[in-house]
Amino acid sequence: MGYTTLWKRLSPTQLNIAIQTFSLISIFFEGYDQGVMGGVNASPRYVTEVGIGLPDGTVTGEVHQGGIVSVYYVGCIFGCFAGGWLADRIGRINGLFIGACLSLIGGALQAATQSSDFMIVARVVTGLGTGALTGITPVLVSETSTASHRGGYLGYVFIANYLGIAVAYWIYFGMSFLENGNSDVQWRFLLAFQCFPAVLLILGIKLLPDSPRYLASIGRMDDAREVLEHVRGNHDAAAVEHEFLEIAAVAKQSQKSSPLQFAQILAGRGGKWKPGHHHLGRRAWLCLLLQIMGSWTGITAVTAYAPVLLSAAGYDRLTQNGLTGGLSTVGILGTIISAQIVDRLGRRTCLMGGSFGLFIVNLISASVYEGARAHPERSASFAPAAVTMLFLFNIVYAATWGTVAFLIPTEIWSSDMRAQGNGFGITGWAIGVGWTVLVNPIMFKYLENRTYFLFAGFNLLWIPVVYLFYPETANRSLESIDVLFSTHSPFHSAMERACREHGDILADRDIPDGFATKSGSDLGVTEESLHSERV
Repeated sequence: MGYTTLWKRLSPTQLNIAIQTFSLISIFFEGYDQGVMGGVNASPRYVTEVGIGLPDGTVTGEVHQGGIVSVYYVGCIFGCFAGGWLADRIGRINGLFIGACLSLIGGALQAATQSSDFMIVARVVTGLGTGALTGITPVLVSETSTASHRGGYLGYVFIANYLGIAVAYWIYFGMSFLENGNSDVQWRFLLAFQCFPAVLLILGIKLLPDSPRYLASIGRMDDAREVLEHVRGNHDAAAVEHEFLEIAAVAKQSQKSSPLQFAQILAGRGGKWKPGHHHLGRRAWLCLLLQIMGSWTGITAVTAYAPVLLSAAGYDRLTQNGLTGGLSTVGILGTIISAQIVDRLGRRTCLMGGSFGLFIVNLISASVYEGARAHPERSASFAPAAVTMLFLFNIVYAATWGTVAFLIPTEIWSSDMRAQGNGFGITGWAIGVGWTVLVNPIMFKYLENRTYFLFAGFNLLWIPVVYLFYPETANRSLESIDVLFSTHSPFHSAMERACREHGDILADRDIPDGFATKSGSDLGVTEESLHSERV
């Protein structure tokens, strides 16, 4: 038995744990790299190394600094589409392996930075790898999870995102005491540490089997059945067989996409190139806009400006650093909550409930800071309320938008284009984060704390947008979700009606010959019995 087939020795429980573990490591890398530059930019030796400021750490080239940070997100955009394109052709596991290799190279280059240009190239390479990992990992989790637990499993995986951010901050916090933070070791170790999860991925990701849906999409039906049965176990053989028949029926129409076709999809002209794929442009824009809306809930402002806000609340430097670390860590609690509610309440309820909760928190935050401005002599009494709102914001966001905005884009595409289709969601994330990080300083300069009133208004606006246009994907098989987009109407009510009328995949599509159960008499499930049950 070879290295790449060792998964066959694992029990179903062990195999699922292995998939979750390596998915956690992949998303941990993304979270760590997302959070690491805050500490790096605060290191005086880094500031002088890349030529963006003075020896005391004062940054004089803010645009230059922002360019070094933001070019990473450009790499992410290209990485998620290129990685998705590869993953739809050579498999999810091979795509993750290539993404991990690029991430390792990029992390090593960042740690060895000798100049600004050196750092920019390193950030682009890291972005390419991170984009591939972030685009493919949720797809692998979605395609190997059951319909009733898909959201919860991805919620647990995204714990690693906040864990990565928190680890990056706490490493910075601990090493800031090394030579009073004026050391090359501080920032180089911060950047080098990201190589550790990349190495773990390179060494271990090939131990996992590929997604059964990917295997079916390239015609490897026997392998797809074997992986599906192994990952599900034999506690409900009839349900597993029904799931396999749905996968096989959809895979019969599989056809690989091209980058040109995805450009056509974004322009709204890609919906007719393949039978059975409905309104692909609508799906692309739903993915893009969902992530952009998530960025405009206020999360980037809370994350980036937490030290400034805590300083305004009257806390000393050490307390600010400790509370900022706490804000990074508390997101883990939010993702645990998300894993418990996202399948029970549904995606739409989580998004709308999260928007309402963030509306309230933003409103109270703005009011608290307004009170502190009006009565500066009493600012200390406002401080606990301000800190409480910051913590509540991170919990509510992580429990709702922080997970669901990454989940829906992995569910609404077919198996043969899911990894690349998820690139639209990652692109929306990169655009949203980059956009808000760019304009946040301007808004806070002119609006100050009233910026939070603006974010409150946006959150209120997102509620009817989600209610009207976003489908409910919870507790539905990935194959049946395509039916939601068979209607010409973009409204949720029409999509639900279409699903009620045409939601039975096996009734509306031919089951490929030879894909009845291996032992139909034992399981009580055959092609004929499935059709007779529908009649």
